[in-house]
Amino acid sequence: MDRKEKSELVAALHEKFVEAGVVVVTHNNGLTVAEITALRRKVRAAGASFKVTKNRLTRLALAGTNFEGIGNLFTGPTAIAYSKDPVAAAKAVAEFAKSNDKLVILGGALGTNVLGVEGVQALATLPSLDELRGKLLGMIQTPATRIAGVLQAPGGQIARVLAAKAKKDEAA
Repeated sequence: MDRKEKSELVAALHEKFVEAGVVVVTHNNGLTVAEITALRRKVRAAGASFKVTKNRLTRLALAGTNFEGIGNLFTGPTAIAYSKDPVAAAKAVAEFAKSNDKLVILGGALGTNVLGVEGVQALATLPSLDELRGKLLGMIQTPATRIAGVLQAPGGQIARVLAAKAKKDEAA
């Protein structure tokens, strides 16, 4: 890889860091190609990205971003997972790490906050942005449904009384 390719790689990675909401750093020592492919699929399905990186180039790409504080995590065979959604990357990597001991979470960052392993695990347990939106929408719709039910109840009671009266008159 010549200097031009390296500078292009650093610039592209820097742009991804600027756009990302969260970055999770992992050690991927001993993962097979099939396992990394499965991990990439899982991460991509969650709306995040997974990339095996060169430590020196990644540290250069971190300069000037919110994630400068995690530069010291890049030693050994590292890879990063990142996403705009603050939960997606952490959740996908943590789920994969539970079933595969070769993937070790080193830490990460949420904005300017540097997270340890426990912080990434805690972030992974939170609901995703889409799940939160769904819950919020459900909470907003629930009162409207209850109001509609309450408003319809008196009309329904009147209709039942009139139907009973009509049946009584037919029987007589």
